[in-house]
Amino acid sequence: MSRIRIRWWFMLGVYILAISSALSLLSADGGLSMGRQPWKNLTKTVGELSSPSFLSMLRDEPLREFRSDDGTLLRVEDPQKEEHEFLGGVWRATLVTLAIATIGTALAALAAIPFGVMAAQNLPTFAPLRRVAQGLLNVCRSIHTLVFGLFLVGIVGLGPMAGILAIALHSLGTLGKLFAEAIETTDLGPAYAIRSVGGSRLQTVAWGILPSLLPTWVSNVLYVWEFNIRDSTVLGQVGAGGLGLLLTESLALFQWGRLATLLILIVALVWTFDALSRRVRLALH
Repeated sequence: MSRIRIRWWFMLGVYILAISSALSLLSADGGLSMGRQPWKNLTKTVGELSSPSFLSMLRDEPLREFRSDDGTLLRVEDPQKEEHEFLGGVWRATLVTLAIATIGTALAALAAIPFGVMAAQNLPTFAPLRRVAQGLLNVCRSIHTLVFGLFLVGIVGLGPMAGILAIALHSLGTLGKLFAEAIETTDLGPAYAIRSVGGSRLQTVAWGILPSLLPTWVSNVLYVWEFNIRDSTVLGQVGAGGLGLLLTESLALFQWGRLATLLILIVALVWTFDALSRRVRLALH
């Protein structure tokens, strides 16, 4: 048996051992329990989600009257009017969500260029500086966007800015790592040629490295942007605004119809941007 095959079998064994240990840990604490009536609860939830609130705009619904115990009319609600106002808020929240993802990704993409250059192993970077850049990228990549969001809400306050910075910090780790790896696998012949004729470090990077990496770089940024759209839809749960805030409200008030409307919108949003970014990435290669 070849050494490579032995190594693969060893890695598979370690992976199986890790899965077994995780199952043992959770089963000992009852963490694998699905509750008393999982199928009944699932059926009930699916039934409540099967009627998205936006459907009320397509059918005539009677006015809802709310009366006191003695029959006194307290208020009258128009379901269609309320849904129209809700959908207007959803449209605004969707634009905020897209803005958070777009600006956060752009900031990360710009910051990732110098950090990626410093972190690349095959460039003549000052060793301590390289280790600092690699460490920073690892830290940013390791901390989840929601954790950054919670932290930043306490610093900059509630609102989209906390979401933008959370997206930017986490994406910096991802894009910086991808950019450094792309540099490590690219042909540095043009860069050395520019350097040999007296080009500065900035000129070497700008004209000898970046042009060959541009298609890969744009593709990576588009992929991370698409991923950040998904992340930004839940950042509202920590006070960063956007669709996540409406999701939190719908869950807190048990408004399953409105929750279904939001989930359909989020899925459609992600699918649309996935298709668009895939077309652009294919056009670049």
